[in-house]
Amino acid sequence: MALDELKAALPEYARDLKLNLGSVIGNSDLPAQQLWGTVLACAIASRSERLLTELEPQAKAELSAEAYTAAKSAAAVMAMNNVYYRTLHLLSDKEYGTLRAGLRMNIIGNPGVAKVDFELWCLAVSAINGCGQCLDSHEQVLRKAGVERETIQAAFRIAAVLQAVGVTLEAEGRLTAAE
Repeated sequence: MALDELKAALPEYARDLKLNLGSVIGNSDLPAQQLWGTVLACAIASRSERLLTELEPQAKAELSAEAYTAAKSAAAVMAMNNVYYRTLHLLSDKEYGTLRAGLRMNIIGNPGVAKVDFELWCLAVSAINGCGQCLDSHEQVLRKAGVERETIQAAFRIAAVLQAVGVTLEAEGRLTAAE
């Protein structure tokens, strides 16, 4: 199983990551589609080739074709939106926020899966990309749809752990190659 291979690949100093990886994926209370869509979107957002290579096959096996595409779409559109909206938030000139974005993001309105699932994936990617404005927006949509805080927390816990695992594996790969 890819999860076991990832845990085995982590160095001993990252023992907490090994335990957390097993917990947030292996013992998740999320329904399979929410879990594996979040895993896939976060693996893409992490930019870690190793993480994506290990987790994508199981995500593909666990997700319908529509959910698989929607999770990839969430990662893609949020890669754009997180940069744009984080920039608006960080600029001191708030007039930019009054301008029309002019960016296509039709997938958000019609993702091909349950809106709640897609919003959860967008929230998790936004956590990795550090966009507070997007985090607030997706969290509010989820809460208005009746999603419990624990479900939302599960998504950003997955994001946090996968990002840390991806960073650690990439760093170890480069450090080992440099030796």
